[in-house]
Amino acid sequence: MDVDVRTDIVIDRPVADVWAYASDPSNAPTWYANIRSARWRTAPPLATGSQFDFVAAFLGRQLAYTYEVVELLPQQRLRMRTSDGPFPMETQYEWEPEGPGRTRMTLRNRGRPSGFASIAAPVLTQAMRRANRDDLARLKAVLEAAGPSGS
Repeated sequence: MDVDVRTDIVIDRPVADVWAYASDPSNAPTWYANIRSARWRTAPPLATGSQFDFVAAFLGRQLAYTYEVVELLPQQRLRMRTSDGPFPMETQYEWEPEGPGRTRMTLRNRGRPSGFASIAAPVLTQAMRRANRDDLARLKAVLEAAGPSGS
């Protein structure tokens, strides 16, 4: 069974601000509850082919994986994928204006679990949906607390 989870939120900040913060993997541990660390494997700035390592905790397990950027449209879309471990995954962010100074950000995770993970796909889907919702809410709180652009 494939896993495909799509979540979105409206953030009261301009697209440029949301894009700049959310697309920087160094910020991921701040707004993703499950990501413990992020380290650039290739030199910044972000570009197609960029790679970074994440260490995460999910459903009681520690996971280490490398993401590679496979699509980058600044301030529109970032798509990255990993082929590591029992759950190769693709993560996509999309940003679009939602009125003056507001951004709709969409987070989509999809993949095809193998081994035990494939049996647990329905549980994984529910856990990912909840985690994505909570992570986007945390991102919204961090960015909106930062105040207007430039402050």
